[in-house]
Amino acid sequence: MFFKDIIGQSETKQRLIQSVKDGFIPHARLFSGPEGSGTLPLALAYARYLHCTNRQETDACGTCASCQQFNKLFHPDLHFVFPIVNKKGSKEAYCDDFLPEWRQFIAGNPYGNLTAWLRKIAAENAQGLIYARESNEILRKLNLKAYESDYKIMIIWLPEKMHETAANKLLKLLEEPPEKTVFLLVSVEPERIITTIRSRTQNLIVPPIADEDLAEALNKKYTLSAEDLQFIVRLAKGNYEEAIKIIDSTGENEIFLDLFIAIMRNSWKRDVKNMKTKAEEFASMGRDRQNSFLAYAQRLIRENFFYRLQIQEINYMNKKEAEFAVNFSPYVKEDNVIAFMDELALAERHIESNVNAKMVFFDLSMKIAVLLKQ
Repeated sequence: MFFKDIIGQSETKQRLIQSVKDGFIPHARLFSGPEGSGTLPLALAYARYLHCTNRQETDACGTCASCQQFNKLFHPDLHFVFPIVNKKGSKEAYCDDFLPEWRQFIAGNPYGNLTAWLRKIAAENAQGLIYARESNEILRKLNLKAYESDYKIMIIWLPEKMHETAANKLLKLLEEPPEKTVFLLVSVEPERIITTIRSRTQNLIVPPIADEDLAEALNKKYTLSAEDLQFIVRLAKGNYEEAIKIIDSTGENEIFLDLFIAIMRNSWKRDVKNMKTKAEEFASMGRDRQNSFLAYAQRLIRENFFYRLQIQEINYMNKKEAEFAVNFSPYVKEDNVIAFMDELALAERHIESNVNAKMVFFDLSMKIAVLLKQ
C-alpha cells in the first residue's frame, strides 16, 4: 500500500509524510477512525514510507529492496497482530498461524472490517480476539535486532480486541519501548482501548472519506450512472468498504425489495396461502441471506418512516425503493414503527439461533398483518 493508493485523506497523508521528513517519529501512533475510512491503509503506507531507503517527496519509491518486500508484506522488520480465533483442534493459536490469510486479506481488501476478516478465516460464530499469549510473541519479536531497516514496526489492528492481560503487557512495552521500535495501533473503537495505552500514543484521528473523493474512486472502478453514484455515496457515509458492498449487492437488493413488497401485500390482504409460499421461499435462501434480508427490511422500514418527512438529507433510498415508498410510507407511523423494527430484529435473532426459518417468516408475516392495520 502506497500513499497514492489511499482514497482521499490528503491532509492526513501530508501530515504523516511531513512528520517523517521532520524526523518526528513517535514510538507509538494510534490511527483511529470509522470503518472504511482507510486507517489500516494509512498505517501500511506510513510503515512502507518509514522503511523505504529511497523516499520520494510524496511517497515511497516502490523500487528499493524494502519496497519490493512490502509488495508482498514479507518485510522482516514488519510485524502484525490482529484478532484471531483458535483453530479447530488447537487451543494455542497465534497471529503468525494466520499470516498467509492475513496477507491475502490486506492485498484484496485493505478497507475490510472485522466481519470480513473473520469470514476469511472461517471463524463461523467465534468472536475474534487478540489472546493473552500473543503478548509473549510481541515481546519476543521486538527484542530481536532490526534486520534490514532502522525501525522495527509492529502494526496492531483493532487493539480494542486485546485480552486484558495482553493489553497490560503492551502497556509496559509502550512505557519502555525496545530501541528503534514503532507501534502502529489501528482502531475503530479507540474508547475501548485502556486509557493508559491511549495516553502513551500519538493519536491520529482519521475522518470518513469525503464524498467527492469516494465518488472519484468509485467512478474509476465502476461504470455507474450519476444517480446511482450519488445514492451509493450518500448511503456509504464515507465508508469505502460499505460502498463496495452496496454496489455488489445491487442485484440482491432488487430481489430483497421484491420479497419485501410481497410480504407487505400478503400481510395487508391477510393472504395466508401466499404467506406460506413466501415463507418457503425465505427458508430456501440460506441463513446468511436470510439475515441480510431482515437487515435490509429494517433499513427500508426506517427509510419509509422518514420518507413522510420529505427531507432528502436523511433519506437513503434508491429510485425503485422511493417509488414503492410513495404508497407504502403512510402505513409506517409513529404508533407502529418501533414495533415493526422490534419484530424484524426478533426474527433476525431467531434465525441466528437456528429457529426454523419457515416458521420465523410465517410468524413475522402474521405480526406484520396486525401492524399494518394498526
